[in-house]
Amino acid sequence: MLRWILGGREAQGAVERNTVLFIGEEQPKNSYTELQVLKGHFDMVRFLVQIDDFRFASAGDDGLVLVWNAQTGERLQELRGHSQQITAMTAYSWITGDTDHTGLITASSDRTLSLWDPETGNRVQTVSDLQSSAKCLLVLSRLDLWISGGNELCVWDRDFHLLCKTDHHSDAGITAMVELPKNCIAAAMDKEIVIYRLSASSSRLDTLVREVRRLTDHQDSIRALISVNDQAFASGSHVGELIVWDSLDWSILTYERILWEEPRPEGQAEIHLSSQKQSEMCVQHLATDGECVVAAVGSGLYLYNVSRRGVVAYRKAAHDSNILHTMLLPDGQLLSCSEDGSVRMWELQDLPLPAEPAPTGFFGMWTFGRPSKQASLQAKKVPEVSGLRTLELTGDLIGHSGAVQMFVYFVDLGLVTCSTDQLIIVWKSGERESRFRSLALFHKLEDSQGL
Repeated sequence: MLRWILGGREAQGAVERNTVLFIGEEQPKNSYTELQVLKGHFDMVRFLVQIDDFRFASAGDDGLVLVWNAQTGERLQELRGHSQQITAMTAYSWITGDTDHTGLITASSDRTLSLWDPETGNRVQTVSDLQSSAKCLLVLSRLDLWISGGNELCVWDRDFHLLCKTDHHSDAGITAMVELPKNCIAAAMDKEIVIYRLSASSSRLDTLVREVRRLTDHQDSIRALISVNDQAFASGSHVGELIVWDSLDWSILTYERILWEEPRPEGQAEIHLSSQKQSEMCVQHLATDGECVVAAVGSGLYLYNVSRRGVVAYRKAAHDSNILHTMLLPDGQLLSCSEDGSVRMWELQDLPLPAEPAPTGFFGMWTFGRPSKQASLQAKKVPEVSGLRTLELTGDLIGHSGAVQMFVYFVDLGLVTCSTDQLIIVWKSGERESRFRSLALFHKLEDSQGL
């Protein structure tokens, strides 16, 4: 296993190092024993987007968008045009005749939106002089439309024609969006989730978007918003709230308050949490496989089963500092990356003994339905969690010297990570790469009649 190659691993967060699992050099379940370092950015890299089975794009604070081959590490295109940092990026696919096309939509702090052709590197469409920079992008493939969210919610067609938009929002603006059934969109704005309904006509000229509901159940700023499946979506806040919502009527299915610290005794005056404690409670990221939701809460991981409305597993101290991105893989594996510069692999396993009770204060509240705000602030002890499993650390990928922002997963080609150290790393299966090298050598000898 290649470790400590590009820099040391230092704790940058609030969790003490001696509470975090250490796996050591021997990692038999970790197939990522080779890495390839890709250089090209000159500032921190924040975004990765998979284009197809072998290509991906990277973007960050230098305003560059680079297109890469995940198998060879070759830089295929360099997309230049933005003058400031990239704030959002997504792939946009459409069909013309019998031909499939995939473009890249980017938003920047320079208040422009651009559509790029990753094949040629050309900027196909662009819109400038927006009222505000877009913080998030959402493609509605079924309607062949896309949406930008900033201080306004704007609806666009493929040719970058503005079809409609909402009124100016607060300075916080829209930070995340998800698509819901019946042409609805959920948009996170500070502590609220605003539900919009889109009325799209065949001519597109009469397309309208209107607000139909505001969900005001979060106590603090919403940091993550995801669609779980056709029936549910989930949101997480700065104070450790995880709410699962019904996608059809927007009611609360479950409300969880995830607290790592002990609840204060009854009658004791409330103590304002320090920024360190708030960081430990903050839901930084949410991911789902359609059945479970994994929440990155500070430096910990929390796995919740939506259909069972119960906890599957958790790790209070999964990393040395805040976790920034997570992913659930189809084979029961879980990936996480952190400000500490590491990427960790986890496996969901059955406990050898009956599950112990969850620690006091881990759940602030279990309710089904709409919670009262006052009650939701009181932490209650859950005496027992049946069916609790464990997250076992199976791999620790050390290569970045800065905070790992996110990753994309290629089933056959490996794992791609990006970081504040300006680097992109492709983590590869050593066994697979060894077979490819042996096969390439065999063909080379055969071609040169060496066999």
